[in-house]
Amino acid sequence: MRGRPSFRGGSKLTALVVALILAAAGAIVNWLQPSGRQEQRPGERPAASAPSVQNQPGAAAGGIPQGSYALTGTIVNVADGDTVTLRTAEGQRRIRMDSIDAPEEGHGTEQPGQPDAEASRKHLASLVAGKTLTAQCYEQDQYGRDVCALILDDGRSANRVQVEDGYAWAYTARKGDYLRDKAMPELQRQAKAAGRGLWTRRDAVQPWKWRYDCWRQRQCG
Repeated sequence: MRGRPSFRGGSKLTALVVALILAAAGAIVNWLQPSGRQEQRPGERPAASAPSVQNQPGAAAGGIPQGSYALTGTIVNVADGDTVTLRTAEGQRRIRMDSIDAPEEGHGTEQPGQPDAEASRKHLASLVAGKTLTAQCYEQDQYGRDVCALILDDGRSANRVQVEDGYAWAYTARKGDYLRDKAMPELQRQAKAAGRGLWTRRDAVQPWKWRYDCWRQRQCG
């Protein structure tokens, strides 16, 4: 009597079936466990992580426009409400604060100063004098001064604080050619509405108008 023919492929088939069952079970377990990722709803864009302000093109801390270079040093002189001297490791640099224009200090009888010029200078000195700060700079002007935003320890710019507290104007002359920081006009509006600083005066004159009318045209009335 012949024996039954042996099924040589039986063991391989059994192993394959077991492997498929295990794979299916693992997939079910993984599906049931939370993945830690938020599911995207149909028609919904994936949620983007909040970008770092410092990494955004054209912006820096607090939305201040990004500079093209930076200077770090100690403020050793405050000449007026928008001009300081920064002592760096490489020497002293004259800083013209960007996007603002402060009341003009007097320069002799031919160029008399504006009301509130000294108050503006003192207010800026209270913010920056003697402090080690970083100047976020954009360019040099025709006088060789670095045009910069002065960044305070709390991340604000002294430029904005001068306008916000009513000691400088948003520099909107020449259709805003000098206005990089677009937050300035609104800060000025708020300061004026609140009657802060120079806005206690009804006859406050923009420094660029003062320079033209008084210094050039000799109409200082």
